[in-house]
Amino acid sequence: MSIDPDIPPSGTGCADCEAAGGWWVHLRRCAQCGRVGCCDTSPAQHATAHFQSSGHPVVQSFEPGEDWFWDYEKEKGVLGPALAPPTSRPDDQTVPGPADRVPANWQDLIH
Repeated sequence: MSIDPDIPPSGTGCADCEAAGGWWVHLRRCAQCGRVGCCDTSPAQHATAHFQSSGHPVVQSFEPGEDWFWDYEKEKGVLGPALAPPTSRPDDQTVPGPADRVPANWQDLIH
């Protein structure tokens, strides 16, 4: 099953960026295991890397006010159920973020 609606997110930011002291533009949540990763605009593209290493194909936006799903295998948006809360990063978290780790030239570093 590629979506488990009962699994909570791994945290409020990209798990891999947090571990490495990095930063992200937008966040995506694995709909199967809850791992939060950074989007393909972000320098490290951890959400896609998680799909490639785990085989978990479906992510949901982890941005406030967004509830869309993306299937990496089908390369298109898909429908999915409501996932366990929280359903987004905190509203007060900056974009890009976290603010204290975003370099001044961040726009030159995104994809």
